Amino acid sequence: MEVLKVAATSKPQKVAGALTAVIKEKRAVELQAVGAGAVNQAVKAIAIARGKVAPNGIDLIVIPAFSEIDIDGEERTAIKFIVQAR
Repeated sequence: MEVLKVAATSKPQKVAGALTAVIKEKRAVELQAVGAGAVNQAVKAIAIARGKVAPNGIDLIVIPAFSEIDIDGEERTAIKFIVQAR
């Protein structure tokens, strides 16, 4: 499954565009976000993407979960959003 990393500085429209492209091709994608700002941008992107694919009859399902990731040798807790087309 393709992983898209979202930062607090990510633009939701651009993340939504990438998310939409992957959903149309592979039907599933994982977004990873570390920190409140990044989670906020990821949720906005998911909402925007849902609006983009809905007219094509695609409904998005989102499964949130925790994930441990390594950033510069330091273990951090990330929120991952598994987004799937239904």
